[in-house]
Amino acid sequence: MSQVQRMSRLMAKTLRDDPADAETLSHKLLVRAGYVRRTSAGIWSWLPLGKKVLDNISRVVREEMDAIGAQEVLLPALLPREPYEASGRWDEYGDLLFRLKDRKGADYLLGPTHEEIFTQLVKDQCSSYKDLPVMLYQIQTKYRDEARPRSGVLRGREFQMKDSYSFDTTDEGLAESYALHRAAYQKIFARIGLDFRIVSAVSGAMGGSASEEFLAPAAAGEDTFVDCPNCDYAANTEAVTFAFTPPAEAVEHGPVEELDTPDTPTIETLAAHLGVPASATLKNLLVKIDGEITAVGVPGDREVDLGKLGEHLAPAVVEVVTAEDFEERPDLVRGYVGPQGLKIRYIADPRIAAGTAWVTGANKPDTHARNVVAGRDFEVDEYLDVVVVEEGDPCPSCGTGLKLDRAIEIGHIFQLGRKYADTFQLDVLGQQGKPVRVTMGSYGIGVSRAVAALAEQSADDKGLCWPQEIAPADVHVVAAGKALQTELALDVAEQLAAAGLRVLVDERAGVSPGVKFTDAELIGVPHILVAGRRSAEGVVELKDRRTGEKEELTVADAVARLRA
Repeated sequence: MSQVQRMSRLMAKTLRDDPADAETLSHKLLVRAGYVRRTSAGIWSWLPLGKKVLDNISRVVREEMDAIGAQEVLLPALLPREPYEASGRWDEYGDLLFRLKDRKGADYLLGPTHEEIFTQLVKDQCSSYKDLPVMLYQIQTKYRDEARPRSGVLRGREFQMKDSYSFDTTDEGLAESYALHRAAYQKIFARIGLDFRIVSAVSGAMGGSASEEFLAPAAAGEDTFVDCPNCDYAANTEAVTFAFTPPAEAVEHGPVEELDTPDTPTIETLAAHLGVPASATLKNLLVKIDGEITAVGVPGDREVDLGKLGEHLAPAVVEVVTAEDFEERPDLVRGYVGPQGLKIRYIADPRIAAGTAWVTGANKPDTHARNVVAGRDFEVDEYLDVVVVEEGDPCPSCGTGLKLDRAIEIGHIFQLGRKYADTFQLDVLGQQGKPVRVTMGSYGIGVSRAVAALAEQSADDKGLCWPQEIAPADVHVVAAGKALQTELALDVAEQLAAAGLRVLVDERAGVSPGVKFTDAELIGVPHILVAGRRSAEGVVELKDRRTGEKEELTVADAVARLRA
């Protein structure tokens, strides 16, 4: 028998107005409906209703992880420095790590993710190929010191995450573990009611090779992904790569011509001054790669995607040059840099193909040059696809113009390979009696983020509207106000609970029916049952929260309908 939760006893104070600092829909509604409260910047307390939703998502995650043979463990959140220093991530994570010292001066961190610790655990527990494959997971609090935590629980400094790890002796075994997780994630997100896309992604600080993201399309999303309307291609914008072919026929270009272009340090001012399209100009962005100044060339109508550039050059650190860097290099004229005659490394987008001519900087103040030809007047040291993807760019699979959409990242899966196994020398004794290096996969789901993603996708103008699987209750019973109605509401609530349903009943005295109805829609339980004007006849009103459809039923019929 399920329990009945009375609103008069529930610690959930609803609010009529949006929080002043709330920008996203989920932030506004989760606070207004009494699911969460802010403790500090990026740190949230989960109140009873919110904890139920969080636990329901965790339950679904556990069921599907257990179904593929994964085993649940719980590792510490407070972790020693040494494993992360060995992997390089003590430095790579930079300011995102929460770092602290104990009373003896030893360094610790609050775990952002646990590849190192899981690797050490398996090294301690598994010594033979007979011990593998193994898949381990945990649902635990993670920590990242976000510079600007925002959007409520979407981007916090403390958050709930499911992270799992697979350990295999062969690449084929890793591919199988990866496929199992991929299928499990599809079931998890379908069960909890999320609309999602699986897109190609980059690995970032996690390392490894194959990588896919699970994205929930939403206006509040911080990720941008591309979607092809003609085929099944989808990818994070940083993972999109285009193949470009050089011009089919060689074109004769005139000699380089210097142009007097005062006060034109930007592509916009240059194009306006010369009366040429921005696409005819060559933009040269100066960056530092592990401290070495490098130029990156792209067509003037495109922007350099620093994230893409960083992925191409990882583990090197990429930074934009500063005013101080220009002062130390008088040969680099700010706003008028051109590739011809440069004595630094030159990286270019494939669009800057050999034989193409450009208007670009002349490496002199207030001066540009026309007919600067790639391959004739300058050489490209390395071609990399580094432009920001734009709406209408050709699909890498079929050539159709791509669409851009915003989304929330709710899951990410990686084939890590042997990166961490190499770091910690994770070997087992193989079938031939020789050591075999283990290969790993890493798989994450943002559990608390999924709550916000669901709120973003399913809410309407009245409030939250939870899918049945993860709602804090199955039915919200409302007593319209009079003693008879309250008595009937409580009786129906007990009958529903006896039938195994999770029940929230609003029997608050002194609260108007209008406020109760507003709260019921704001809280977002899938079914609202009202003991109202026909209570004396034993008739109640059953409302579907999502569709708004209403029906008057006898108590017996209403209980039967909800049990079905």
